[in-house]
Amino acid sequence: QVQLVESGGGLVQAGDSLRLSCATSGRTFSSYTMGWFRQDPGKEREFVGGISWLGGRTYYADSVKGRFTISRDNAKSTVYLQMNSLSPEDTAIYYCAARSGGDINILPRSYAYWGQGTQVTVSS
Repeated sequence: QVQLVESGGGLVQAGDSLRLSCATSGRTFSSYTMGWFRQDPGKEREFVGGISWLGGRTYYADSVKGRFTISRDNAKSTVYLQMNSLSPEDTAIYYCAARSGGDINILPRSYAYWGQGTQVTVSS
């Protein structure tokens, strides 16, 4: 079983920055890809970005390119989402997820393991 624990969310003002963390435990395969998603109540869960665990290749949604950065610490089995220049449109619950094999995928149904989510609220 793979467990994902997210942290780092909070209330910030527009233009501020936050760094979210996703710590993993349990069985982790070298081929796993990690993804970040976000969701507001009543809306579809949307892809934010992803990273290949071994290769470190990243991919981002157009809405966050240039503002968000995904990184990883293999020794700590942790992935991060650095969010800069936040705006109210970024307000959502942010989830980390994992899938085994393949490349980064933008579809939530492609990920088998999910964290509990952490709330990010950006005020204007």
